[in-house]
Amino acid sequence: MRKLILFLGIISLLVSCGGSEDKEGKLEQLKKERDKLSIEIMKLEKEIYPEGNIKLMTVKIDTLHEKPFNHYIEVQGRIDGNENIGVSPRTPGVVNKIRVREGDYVTKGEVLAELDAEVLKQTLFELESQLDFSTDMFNKQKALWDQKIGSEVQYLTAKNNKESLENKIATIKDQIKMSNITAPINGTVEEIPIKVGQLAAVGFPAFRVVNFSRAKAVADVGEAYTSKIQVGDQVQVFLPDLDEEFDKKVSFSSKYIDPINRTFVVEVELPTNHLVYRANMIAVLRIKDYHNPSTIAIPQNFIQSSRDEGQYVYVATEEDGKKLARKRTIKAGITYNGLTEIKSGLKDGDLIVTAGYKDLYDGQVIDFMQ
Repeated sequence: MRKLILFLGIISLLVSCGGSEDKEGKLEQLKKERDKLSIEIMKLEKEIYPEGNIKLMTVKIDTLHEKPFNHYIEVQGRIDGNENIGVSPRTPGVVNKIRVREGDYVTKGEVLAELDAEVLKQTLFELESQLDFSTDMFNKQKALWDQKIGSEVQYLTAKNNKESLENKIATIKDQIKMSNITAPINGTVEEIPIKVGQLAAVGFPAFRVVNFSRAKAVADVGEAYTSKIQVGDQVQVFLPDLDEEFDKKVSFSSKYIDPINRTFVVEVELPTNHLVYRANMIAVLRIKDYHNPSTIAIPQNFIQSSRDEGQYVYVATEEDGKKLARKRTIKAGITYNGLTEIKSGLKDGDLIVTAGYKDLYDGQVIDFMQ
């Protein structure tokens, strides 16, 4: 009894394994059976129906014409200004005053914010007092030295003290000037992440100034397309937020591959017109990487395939006064936007079956939909 149960278990396991056969192999087998059945159907139709009364299969056709075919690499990018700068202080300090607001237009060198420089100002006041004294001492020593009174060492010491203080004062003034955060370019203040009373640190942007007099679309493109994208390639730029589309060319293609995400940067200069660009606005770039000026291209779903015959389509021909469906083996190229380029097998003027082709067999008599 136990042996019987074990035997039944093995059979059940084999059956379950059989159910997970290669689906592709099963599909090919079914296609072979379908082709055999189609041949038998064709023979039986000739036997059953008298000459001229064979049952017709109604199909829809279209005439093929050679046209230009393009393939595009489509990536999502963003809009940026040619000048988009995060402005940080040149020296750390507490923010005493912010002179601008978001949206203000500023010019190069304009003070955006003032940092606390009270200690430097006190130091400057002390040095200027010392300089006044040193200047008086130097003038007296110089007057005596001009009269050949006193030693040269005394004169040079007074001169050195005066010049040293002048250099220190110049350095302090530069440091006070550096405590002001200034605009490096002409543009619009887009972001102010700091507040009065906060500590502004070197290397951390306190303002963002953007100049959109010249804008660009920037996208990160996969490493696989490195050899396919060059400066000057045609690009279709689509701005979904503005519902605008225009043709431009690649203005920059980076030679550097980011080691983290394995992409390189592509830039496209945007037209300066009525459009109001915004930083980081979505821009869809369709970069042309293939062009054939004259070829046959058909919808991808028209193409059928089998393991034995490869890829094929059905075309309509007229033989002995009858309209017949003929299986035409093809060689397909690349596909874009639902259309596949046909390298061989079809020519200009062929009548391709566009509807009803799933139920056809080679040599079947057909009629065209009105």
